[in-house]
Amino acid sequence: MTEISTERLTLRRYRESDYDDLLKLQSNPEVARFLLYDARSPEQVREGLAKRLADVPMDTDGQALTFAVVLTETGQHLGEVTLFVYSAEHRAGEIGYVFHPESGGRGYAAEAAKELLRLGFEQYGMHRVIARLDARNTGSVKLLERLGMRREAHFVRNEFLKGEWTDELVYALLADEWPDKK
Repeated sequence: MTEISTERLTLRRYRESDYDDLLKLQSNPEVARFLLYDARSPEQVREGLAKRLADVPMDTDGQALTFAVVLTETGQHLGEVTLFVYSAEHRAGEIGYVFHPESGGRGYAAEAAKELLRLGFEQYGMHRVIARLDARNTGSVKLLERLGMRREAHFVRNEFLKGEWTDELVYALLADEWPDKK
């Protein structure tokens, strides 16, 4: 899978030429605010890009397929979405997404994340897809609920991140609950 097109977006595999866009995204402290990592250095971004370029069969726990999300009309890099193999044995996946703050409020993340759910359920035959997030990330909560995912867990102060205890939410959707199923 190299490219997915929606009404406004192109989700495509990363290219070497995407380094500057990925650096702008991952080195931004505002972007990293609710993520497990801090703003990344140029060297860390280069290592991350190399992982994004690698082909993965998506048949082993921990494998991930990341797409650059670009505005089809202009080619502007908006962010990225990732589908992870959470458990190959149980056909479980996880979605994640990171977008530039200036692209917020236009529905791009929802449009791209919906395609990840479709990919997980329809192409990879996943039974269940989850999303995990920092409970303070209210924008992400709203997005997951718009996608039809349900909140299954609220772990109180379960992770010590960036110098403080944080709450984690887990959302999930089953294949037979997928509203766009065939």
